[in-house]
Amino acid sequence: MQMEHAKKGSFMIIAILIVGNFLALINETVMNVALPKIIDDFGISANTAQWLSTGYMLMIGIAVPITAFLMQRFTTRQLFLSAMTLFTAGTFLAGIAPVFPLVLAGRIIQGSGTGLILPLVMNVILTLIPPQKRGTMTGTLTLVILFAPAIGPVISGYIVEHYSWRVVFFMMLPVSVFMIFYAAFRLKNVTELTYPKIDILSILLSTVGFGGIVFGFSNAGEAAGWSSPKVIIGLAAGVIGLILFVMRQLKLKVPMLDMRPFQSKIFSVSVILMWIVMMLQFSMMLILPLYFQMALELSPLYTGILMLPGGLVLAMTSLVAGRLFDKLGFKPLLITGLIIVIAVLSLFTNISSDTPMAAGMMLYAGFTLGVGLTMAPIMTLGLNQVPKPLYPHGSAIMNTVNQVSGAIGPALYTTILTTVSNRFIAHSSGASRQELHMQGMTEGVHMVYFVAIVFAAAALVISVFVKSSRGEHHPA
Repeated sequence: MQMEHAKKGSFMIIAILIVGNFLALINETVMNVALPKIIDDFGISANTAQWLSTGYMLMIGIAVPITAFLMQRFTTRQLFLSAMTLFTAGTFLAGIAPVFPLVLAGRIIQGSGTGLILPLVMNVILTLIPPQKRGTMTGTLTLVILFAPAIGPVISGYIVEHYSWRVVFFMMLPVSVFMIFYAAFRLKNVTELTYPKIDILSILLSTVGFGGIVFGFSNAGEAAGWSSPKVIIGLAAGVIGLILFVMRQLKLKVPMLDMRPFQSKIFSVSVILMWIVMMLQFSMMLILPLYFQMALELSPLYTGILMLPGGLVLAMTSLVAGRLFDKLGFKPLLITGLIIVIAVLSLFTNISSDTPMAAGMMLYAGFTLGVGLTMAPIMTLGLNQVPKPLYPHGSAIMNTVNQVSGAIGPALYTTILTTVSNRFIAHSSGASRQELHMQGMTEGVHMVYFVAIVFAAAALVISVFVKSSRGEHHPA
């Protein structure tokens, strides 16, 4: 009876954190469809408006690596309540803001809360759930990580088409306020506090390193591309800051973000596989809607609905894959998932303006089926290698990879799309401007999918050579 009560308590703690996680992650993409309306309302450029998404991702990139330190210094409830309070305050400010700078400030405050929430739930799962049952729970978390950004444009598309973009913020307020009050009474501390000393230099280097990389890649998709001073300076500062940050962590007796999880080869390989798959997923979530709207001339709402079946397939597959991991291990799921991804990407290389919308919808659903089979096994395999004292650091590393790859992937593939499209238009003639634009867009999309196949094939080769071990189910 006591054990059953403990299980129920553990489930409640994780459920609270996952709902908070969903609320935070849906904000990563919820603004994308609303930007044109915001541009009109405030009379700003598209480049300025894009900061509502870039600023949010940038703040997450800065906050996530610091959470490993914070989780050892503050209780689970203190961190979650602080994160949700920041998120709620930012949401309220963005919703009522009379001028654009205040909307941006609200989004940045939102992002700081999100950056605290993401690694917290993963760390709690590692602490409460035994290794042999983590696959199921990680599958649920993967569902949230991938499904929330996918559903964001559908919700905002409907709201923006029928109401004000401010409703996007106001609809989240009741839920976030409820989560604060509920967690204040029901959430308990489950992490071990060691009260490490704060290292200001590490925080500064982390901010410059991860923030610079996210900033650089997020701006690479703009008109100036990779030659933009913002991109060059951002990436240079990010790489230098990151190198100095890692060197600093290796020298400190009590590092802010411990690098020892990388001593496990399986953890390191899992991070690489996570990087590749997350790049693919976040990129396809951007490229495909872009093509649907520009080549097929679909509305933002209809495009979101077209992407919805893929999001639902992703959700169901993630849950099933998590359960199957506990029974079958990682390799059968990972290899099967990547083969499906490669097969669907190959079919995508033939997409054109003549492709029926139903076919595009089914292809994307097939792609998410493959991704859903890979994500939970990769995440669980990697985290199962992390010994208990390093749980906060392992979860912070994984979440940092998720966010940084979410910035790098779309920037890389958007640049490929734009470059190939512009080159095609420049060397073609004899057609109308609109027809040339459509043909150029199609050529660019085809090249994007060929490059994506190369990355997916590399992940498949790596996964074939990953050796099964006791570490698949037990911490190293």
